[in-house]
Amino acid sequence: MSEPRRRKHIGLKMLATLGFLIVLGACWSAAYGITFSMLPKVWPQASDFARGVTSGILGFFFFVGTMFLVSRFFPRRHMDLFRMLIDALRRISKGDFSVNLDVKMDHHWGELVDGINHMAEQLNEMEQLRQEFISNVSHEIQSPLTSISGFARALQNDSLTREERMHYLEIIETESARLSKISENLLKLTSLEGRQHPVERTKYNLDQQLRRIILACEPQWMEKELELDIALEKVEIVADEEMLNQVWNNLISNSIKFTPQGGRLQVQLQGTGQEVIVRVTDTGIGIAKEDQERVFERFFKADKSRNRTGGGSGLGLSIVKKIIDLHQGTISVQSELGEGTTFIVTLPVSAAV
Repeated sequence: MSEPRRRKHIGLKMLATLGFLIVLGACWSAAYGITFSMLPKVWPQASDFARGVTSGILGFFFFVGTMFLVSRFFPRRHMDLFRMLIDALRRISKGDFSVNLDVKMDHHWGELVDGINHMAEQLNEMEQLRQEFISNVSHEIQSPLTSISGFARALQNDSLTREERMHYLEIIETESARLSKISENLLKLTSLEGRQHPVERTKYNLDQQLRRIILACEPQWMEKELELDIALEKVEIVADEEMLNQVWNNLISNSIKFTPQGGRLQVQLQGTGQEVIVRVTDTGIGIAKEDQERVFERFFKADKSRNRTGGGSGLGLSIVKKIIDLHQGTISVQSELGEGTTFIVTLPVSAAV
């Protein structure tokens, strides 16, 4: 509890106590006055003890009656608030996340109202993300499905040559593979975000892993005649080797894909004691400044007019970011349009499981 709220709470308690004592004193004073003014007329022989007992009993009933009358007002306010909270929770349970209780209450009731408002706000944000996700998935799936459907109808034309048929079949096969990749990446991302994918950490040489992936991509960078600048320090790391394979494969493949013929690819690995830094730099088309903060969002495709993610689904970097987060690392991007892009990955040498 904050200091101002704590002071206010203490002040309210003191006022309540003072009010209680005032009501108690007023009830007993009224009972005393009535007893010693009316009792001698009704019971002239009453002793002082009898008058005291009568005054105490009468004061007790006065106090109980006063508290009953007061309680008829205050619980009504609490019951109204209680009904309002129940109504808000029912609306939230039915999917209405526009709930905003504009009620000013103190201490616990106020915290409960603030908690319900915050919950509704967070659920509303999640619902918007869910709707955006469904929209993006539908869009990504619809594109290859349209191509497959269109070329399948075209194949029904008996006048097509064998070359045309083979061309259409190749397109259908490519689009089918794209659909399969989207589905695979969605399942992988869902598994990572749901923590259903175990992080199996082992100790291995990170420099050897990077070298193997660069060699595996040899057909791609040889076809584009890229100049390679590889500087890998010998570094051991405790991490999930299979997960990090996906990270380096994605970053290096993207750099090759978006670097023009005769460009340059640079991969650097540096150990700094408690952490390692991997830099993947290309001389490709680059990413606009306004897009750099969003490149790790699901389905986001930077600079569509330049087709930077040509043929991709926009999920690869989201998976990369999630894997890096699971390893308590960070990933950032530095880029200039037309000059190239650098992805910088920082990982702890041995993160806690």
